[in-house]
Amino acid sequence: QVQLVESGGGLVQAGGSLRLSCAPSERTFNNYAMGWFRQAPRKEREFVAAISWSGGSTYYADSVKGRFTISRVNAKNTVYLQMNSQKPEDTALYYCAARRSGTSSYYTSGYNYWGQGTQVTVSS
Repeated sequence: QVQLVESGGGLVQAGGSLRLSCAPSERTFNNYAMGWFRQAPRKEREFVAAISWSGGSTYYADSVKGRFTISRVNAKNTVYLQMNSQKPEDTALYYCAARRSGTSSYYTSGYNYWGQGTQVTVSS
């Protein structure tokens, strides 16, 4: 059972930046595609970004394209989400997810493992 631990959330002013990290508990993570999702109060969980197992392919929701960057360092067993130019509507609980397939997915159902989430709050 892969466990995912997110970190790096917090409170930031609009226009600011945060970097989230996700560290899976297993080295086999290097063969998994990874994704970030978020869920705001009273809303459904939504796709934010995804990266293939090699890091060669990345995908973004339109709402974050050009502002967020997903990356991974397999040697460190870590995936990152760099969030720049943040907006109040980015406020949510952010989840890291792992997918046993090496290719990415936009859908929550496409992922096998989930972290507990880290809160990001952007003040206006």
